[in-house]
Amino acid sequence: MRMKKTGAVLVFVSCVVLVQGTLLRAQGSEPTSNATKWPTHGWAKGAPASVGLDEKVLAALDSDLANGKYSWVDSFAVVRCGTEVFERTYSHDYGTIYGKEAKTRGPLNAHLTGWYNYFDPAWHPYYRGTDLHSMQSVTKTVSSIIMGIAIARGDFKAGLDTPLLKYFDVAKVKNVDERKRRITLRNVLTMSTGLDWNEDLSYDDPKNDSSLMEATEDWVQYTIDRPMAKDPGQVFKYSSGVSELLAYVFEKETGQDIERYGEKYLFTPLGMDHFWKRTPLGLPDTEGGLFLSTADFAKIGYLYLHDGMWDGKQIVSKDWVKQSLSPSIDANEGNKYGYQWWLFPRRDRQGYVWMAMGIGGQLLMVFPEENLIAVLTGWEILKDDDSGYPEIVNQLLLAVRSQSCNVQR
Repeated sequence: MRMKKTGAVLVFVSCVVLVQGTLLRAQGSEPTSNATKWPTHGWAKGAPASVGLDEKVLAALDSDLANGKYSWVDSFAVVRCGTEVFERTYSHDYGTIYGKEAKTRGPLNAHLTGWYNYFDPAWHPYYRGTDLHSMQSVTKTVSSIIMGIAIARGDFKAGLDTPLLKYFDVAKVKNVDERKRRITLRNVLTMSTGLDWNEDLSYDDPKNDSSLMEATEDWVQYTIDRPMAKDPGQVFKYSSGVSELLAYVFEKETGQDIERYGEKYLFTPLGMDHFWKRTPLGLPDTEGGLFLSTADFAKIGYLYLHDGMWDGKQIVSKDWVKQSLSPSIDANEGNKYGYQWWLFPRRDRQGYVWMAMGIGGQLLMVFPEENLIAVLTGWEILKDDDSGYPEIVNQLLLAVRSQSCNVQR
């Protein structure tokens, strides 16, 4: 599931980064030369000032989060140059907040029981009382990373221009036409399949295709049966169903389960615990089923900040990282989209702010030039409102006082 109104974030990112970048260049500072710290067994801890961040700015943001300015935020963490310098959690009684909805069948509670009742406090936002928080559509980004790992290892042999229908019995697929035959794996990764899909509505709207899909037994069939609306590769159209196809295609191509593969080649090397929901037919939910802790959530950004390298080992190829973070297609309101990554153009210099986002308040923000990562989790799922994110991005950039992490004390 997705987050909305990303254009507003772009405006703040562009304006604030322009000012901040000018100030930093005027200081004549250089990028950090700190030795790389690898948080496999936990992040190194430090004070914001030790890495050139203003603690007062972060404390003010923390106060806003705690006071509910941005609705129900569950956690907030800031990492710079391998050091976690700010971390907070915020408690909410979701059993009371969503008590009525948990007992009422609807688009976000189609089955009343089980892990697809988004209002059941046993399953959401935390997995059964642990610190593993629902990532929702951040799952899409992680699934893309695992696919990239499999390609680099030679286990996923098909090229990205392989037709999607190669993995289906075409006689059992509805609405097959010349356009559907031209959908490629690259189109799947970049949300440009051309399939007719409506996910622009609120997720509690009964017409939302994502919620309709999750109410069915066979999510893959629901998605591949959709009629075509556009030529593939031409138009960005956000689709959780398209991302769920990754689990199916991965198994067909490699003969392996994408979660188990990710456990071996991603989660274990990075020291990440996780839980991953599955569809009624048993496929890993690659559109929104992953749960991670806040600390491990930040590791995803750190891995890509280091071009796929982790403690001396190339986890995912530099080429895949580069492709994933390159603008493959115009998304919306001036934003770009890579391989299941959101890309926000910077105006002060070439490059992008990298983001992974999910409904309810899941947000990974990576500022590569600043060597800065910030993560948020939350569970405001009925409003699905990210209108406060521009202010959060603004505050984070204002907190940067030095381009270098080598701060003289």
